[in-house]
Amino acid sequence: MAIGESTLGPFVTGVLSLDDVSLEGKTVLLRVDVNSPINPENMEFMDDRRFTEFLPTLDELSSSRVVIITHQSRPGKLDFTSTEPHSILLSKLIGRNVGFVPDVCGELAIDAIKSMRDGDILFLNNVRMVDDENTMKKSSQEVLATSEIVRNLSGVADVYVTDAFATAHRSSPSLAGFTDEMPCIAGRLMKKEINALRTAIFDPPRPYVAILGGIKCDDSLRVARNLIQKGSIDRIAMVGVVGNLMLWASGHDIGENNKQFIRESLGDAFDETWRDSETLVRDYPKLLFLPSDVAIEENGTRRNIGFDELPTNCPIYDIGIDTMMRMRPLIMEARCLLWNGPASYFEKSDFAYGTIEIMNMFVEAQGITIVGGGHTSALFNQRGKASEVSHNSTGGGAVLCMLSGDRMPVFESLERSSRKFRPLLNSLGLSSEG
Repeated sequence: MAIGESTLGPFVTGVLSLDDVSLEGKTVLLRVDVNSPINPENMEFMDDRRFTEFLPTLDELSSSRVVIITHQSRPGKLDFTSTEPHSILLSKLIGRNVGFVPDVCGELAIDAIKSMRDGDILFLNNVRMVDDENTMKKSSQEVLATSEIVRNLSGVADVYVTDAFATAHRSSPSLAGFTDEMPCIAGRLMKKEINALRTAIFDPPRPYVAILGGIKCDDSLRVARNLIQKGSIDRIAMVGVVGNLMLWASGHDIGENNKQFIRESLGDAFDETWRDSETLVRDYPKLLFLPSDVAIEENGTRRNIGFDELPTNCPIYDIGIDTMMRMRPLIMEARCLLWNGPASYFEKSDFAYGTIEIMNMFVEAQGITIVGGGHTSALFNQRGKASEVSHNSTGGGAVLCMLSGDRMPVFESLERSSRKFRPLLNSLGLSSEG
């Protein structure tokens, strides 16, 4: 089932979109997130989805001078690289020349931007090679505007367009610093992401089922709490490490090794997360769907066990067969489904069954199906199933933050910029009605 167009939602109101502006002949700063997995052996891209997802926006800017800003990894990481390979890949994908400049906001970059012609596309270097981008991450919009990135680039551009949804939960000069300097506009990908996740938060068809898994137990429980408080959720299935935590909280002894893994993965967040898990089990037992059996790794092989064999010293790496069978009617009868976080240690082939089975159920389901980014989204991409769900998000952390009701600095920037510049579009020569 497809997700129809809607407003950007009550938490993102009055944002400027590409429908509101005419950008022909204008210089556009296009912030995207093409931070992509790179094979450490040959430094080639392992996935190009984040490139293909912003192409609709790029197509609409075919008569503009487009300056692309993005990041790749962070300083100190093996895959922290120049974005020249990104410009080469983009050129191959669109069949057009994409320029590259080994600079972000210095004289080399500014001169290259000034020499652009209508229809040109220029890729700037990795924005995280500028110190301000890394050191100002928790600064206010006013402070972000003082960065070298914003001061220099705002002087050679007319508008700022963002499709960097995957980093919408972060604050840095290239993400939220242009708020008051020029009109900041949501691109097609940004609008699509917000519309889909707005449905999952505020207006889901019922019954609505969320599947929360993976290893980020604290984030998943915050999502669960927010969905319950909204009053829109009918069942929440807990799988993966999240499911193991909830089994423990509901009184099942999952074994000291599995408990210790959860404690270590949560670190300082363990005590608060444990209290959240106990509260959910105590106050909302009818909303929770927990595993009824699990799969452990014993002597290097998979073995399905019931609760009568707990506790176990073996690692719990997957949901069991009975759990998968019980989940099927839950998924098939839902009119809206949200899934974030795998059900298993699916990188190990023997323990991929639970996650792959849920993926297959999602593909079969008749309701709206929303995949919440991260490893879950990557699995759909790898298996060629991304087009068989209603929405497959490019975000990971951004999805969790949005579903948890946390601050989204990029949304705040878009709203504030719209309030300032919407009345000025005609005088700036940007109105679509002009």
